[in-house]
Amino acid sequence: MKTYTIREISEMFELPSSTLRYYESEGLLPEVPKSSSRQRIYSDEHVERLKCINCFKRTGMTIPQLRKFFIYEADEAAHIDKIISLLKDQEQIVNEKLIQLQKDSAHVHHKVEYYSEIKHALENNLPLPVWVDEE
Repeated sequence: MKTYTIREISEMFELPSSTLRYYESEGLLPEVPKSSSRQRIYSDEHVERLKCINCFKRTGMTIPQLRKFFIYEADEAAHIDKIISLLKDQEQIVNEKLIQLQKDSAHVHHKVEYYSEIKHALENNLPLPVWVDEE
């Protein structure tokens, strides 16, 4: 079994060590053993847990929601409906964010085209374009 130091995990996930300690204190990274010199020893299980945490955090899941998820996951059979409900709710949030990001991307693209037209007009001594909102 491969083990990792807090520095290695911090670099792997681009998280400060204080965040890793916070996750531990919040119960999101349970049972992190320590060496005789009191250094944390992370395992592949912690790496997998952090992948999950990072994924869920990127979707906007809060620390309390993460805590609930991992509590439910510890006894899947007893909490399967709660797990599915929590994940469906998060999936809906992600889908709404995706829709908004697509709209925002289209708006940015429209701005790029508009300012490119302005640049072209300025370089060629042409009349400046007029902004037209997208429909």
